[in-house]
Amino acid sequence: MLKTKRIQQIQEYVLKHQSVSLDDLGTVFGVSKTTIRRDIRKLISEGMIQKVYGGVAISHAKLESFNERKARNPIQKRLIAKTAADYVENGDVIFIDSGTTTLEMITFLKTKQVTIITNNLDIITQALHFENITVISTGGLLERDTKSFSSYSHANSFKKYNFDKVFMASTGVSISNGVTNSSPIESGIKETIVKGNADVFLLVDHTKLDKYAMVTYCGLKEVDYLITDNFLDENYQDFAKGNSIELIVIKE
Repeated sequence: MLKTKRIQQIQEYVLKHQSVSLDDLGTVFGVSKTTIRRDIRKLISEGMIQKVYGGVAISHAKLESFNERKARNPIQKRLIAKTAADYVENGDVIFIDSGTTTLEMITFLKTKQVTIITNNLDIITQALHFENITVISTGGLLERDTKSFSSYSHANSFKKYNFDKVFMASTGVSISNGVTNSSPIESGIKETIVKGNADVFLLVDHTKLDKYAMVTYCGLKEVDYLITDNFLDENYQDFAKGNSIELIVIKE
């Protein structure tokens, strides 16, 4: 078994079982404990899993503040957002999800006639500067950490909108756990929007891949376009091909 493939399979095994011992991993993959330790050190260094007493466990993505996330990988996020904005046409009605990457889209939409529905406070305030952009707020409770509006009761109201395209954010993405988010209330809105008839664009930089948060709001196969800054491994490429997902890798 190739090393890189084994490491990927170890990660998927840990994700499936939540926590496992080193002895179990050695038995399952037929390698020595020394080899297993070397493999998991790589996964731990990448934040994929964490060390616990006697073995390893999943590394949950935590709910970080909007400003904390905004400061991370700004160049990549801006390039991903620019690529996403290129798909928006004059007259489109779009949903822009609350996220630090999706927020960057506003700069690249300032010359287009477009209607934006959003649950993010910063997206609303940035769009105020451009009269050609019509803004509709989802309303609801403002979660200050994420600067997003959310409400259990408002989720079904999105079924009435005929979106042309929806641009979604995520705390973590994996083949096994799908597209995830740290806020259960906010995830209800995301789930409803993705299940509509619009083209679904997922905007994530490489730090979100092979991670997951508390709530899965859609399966990865429900995404139509995946825009990222990192060349995905064969597992993702094969999954995308088998589920008609268009992979778009930005170039710096």
